[in-house]
Amino acid sequence: MSSPRLPDGWTVRPDPRTWRVDGGATWIGGSPPRVLRLSAAARERLGGPELVVADATSAALARLLSDAGVAHPAGGDGPAPDDVTVVVPVKDRTAELERLLVAVRATAPGVGIVVVDDGSDDPSATSRVADRHGATVVRHPTGRGPSAGRNTGARACTTPVIAFLDSDVVPEPGWLDTLLGHLADPAVGVVAPRIVAFSDGGPENAVTRYERRRSSLDLGARPAPVTARSRVSYVPSAALVVRREAFGEGFREDMPVAEDVDLVWRIAGAGWRLRYEPAARVAHEHRARVRAWLARKAFYGTGAAPLARQHPRRVPPVALAPWTAATVALLGVQRRWSNAAAGVVTLVATARLARGLRRPGEPWLRVHLRCTQRRIACTGPVPLALVLAPWGLGGALWQAAGALTRHWWPAAAVGALVSRRVRRALLLAAVAEGVADWVRFRDRGAGPLDAALHLAAHRADDLAYGAGLWWGAWRHRTVEPLRPDLSGKGPDA
Repeated sequence: MSSPRLPDGWTVRPDPRTWRVDGGATWIGGSPPRVLRLSAAARERLGGPELVVADATSAALARLLSDAGVAHPAGGDGPAPDDVTVVVPVKDRTAELERLLVAVRATAPGVGIVVVDDGSDDPSATSRVADRHGATVVRHPTGRGPSAGRNTGARACTTPVIAFLDSDVVPEPGWLDTLLGHLADPAVGVVAPRIVAFSDGGPENAVTRYERRRSSLDLGARPAPVTARSRVSYVPSAALVVRREAFGEGFREDMPVAEDVDLVWRIAGAGWRLRYEPAARVAHEHRARVRAWLARKAFYGTGAAPLARQHPRRVPPVALAPWTAATVALLGVQRRWSNAAAGVVTLVATARLARGLRRPGEPWLRVHLRCTQRRIACTGPVPLALVLAPWGLGGALWQAAGALTRHWWPAAAVGALVSRRVRRALLLAAVAEGVADWVRFRDRGAGPLDAALHLAAHRADDLAYGAGLWWGAWRHRTVEPLRPDLSGKGPDA
C-alpha cells in the first residue's frame, strides 16, 4: 500500500540518541543505525526542537525521520475509545479476568469488551465475571488456543479498532488514549504499549526481579518503529491495538508460539507502519517459579524455526556486514597475527566508509575552532567514519557474544570441551555480556550479590531459550534460525 500523507499538525521530535553533525546536515541513529544526509531545505524545516507537519514537504520529511527511527511522532487526535473493542481470550482464569476487566473499565470506560471463553471447565464462572462488567461472551466448546480466541473475538467486533489484552495483564491509566493517538496517522496499522511487571506489593525473588528488569515482553523505555531485525523487531500480543483494516486474516492458529511476531510482520509486509509506544504501559503478571519460567523461555525459543520458515532472513542469530564478520572471526582466532589482521580489516573498512560518506567536492576533513567553547571540532566524512566503524564493530562483537551464549550455546559447549580457545571465548562472552547486561538494567544501589544473581538468571534465560531454539530447529528440520546473515543487507534485499 502507498503511504497516505500525514495530517497537518502532526509532530515528530528527534530521538535523544540521534547524533546530529555537520550543523544538522547529517543525522545518525535508528536501529539498525542509519546515516541520513539532509538537504538545506530539510535543515531549514528542522530549525526547532520539533517538526510540525504543515504541508506536503514537511509531511514527507516527518515520515522519513520517523520511519528511520531518528525521530518519533508525538501522536495526534486518533479514534475515540468508543471506536475500540477490547478482546480478551481466557480459559478458567476468572480471578485474573476480574482484575483485568476492573482495570479496563477504570482506564477506558468507553470501550466495548468481548471475552472469548476458550473451553473453560466452568464457563458459567467466566460468564458471571464478564456480565458484571458489561462484556459480551463468545465461547469455544473446547480449547483452541489464544490465537483462535483472538480471531473469534475480532470477528465478533464491529468497531474499526481492536485492542487485544491477555487475561494476565493490567492496563495502567492513559494506556489507550496514548496508543490511539498514533492511529491519527492513517498509515499506522498497529501500535503497542510497553509491557511492565505487575506487582501486588509482595517480596521479589531472583526470577521476578530479573523479569521486572529484563522480561522478553518488555521492549524498553524508548519509542520505536517496529521492523524486523531492528531494536524493536516485534511487539507481543499480550497487549496490542490493531486497526481492523490492517488485521487481515488475523493470527495463525497453527502457530502456538510466535504467532504475534508472525502477525506484525505480515501486517508490515502489507505496507502498514507499526509503532511501539512505551509511554503507554500495561502490567503483566510474570512467572515467579523457576521451573515454569524456564519452560516458558524454552517455549519462546521453539518459535524461531516456524518463524524462519514463514519469514526468511528475518530471524538470524546475528546479522553482520562482511567486514565486521571477518573482524570478529579474526579476533576469535586469538592469535597475534589474527588480531593484527582484524585491525587492518577495520582500517580498510573505515577508509571505504569515509569514501562512501563523502559528497562530490566535499573536503575529507573540516576543522572548526570554537573560541567561545575553547575547543576544536572536526567534521566531515573522515571523522564520521572514525566514529561509525568502531560503533559497528562494537555492535558486531555484542551480537556475537549474545549468539555464542544464547543461540549457539550447544555447539559452543561442545567446542569448549575440545578447544581451549573456544572455552576462553565462551567464558569471556558469558561473563562480559552478562555483567554489561546487569550494568544496563540494574537497580540503583545494587551490589555484587545482585550482579551475581542477575548474571545467573541471564545465563539461565539464554540456556533455556537456546535449548528451545535447537529443539524447534530439529523438530521442523531447518537450520535457518541458526544460520547467521553475513551479507550486510536488510531482510528484504
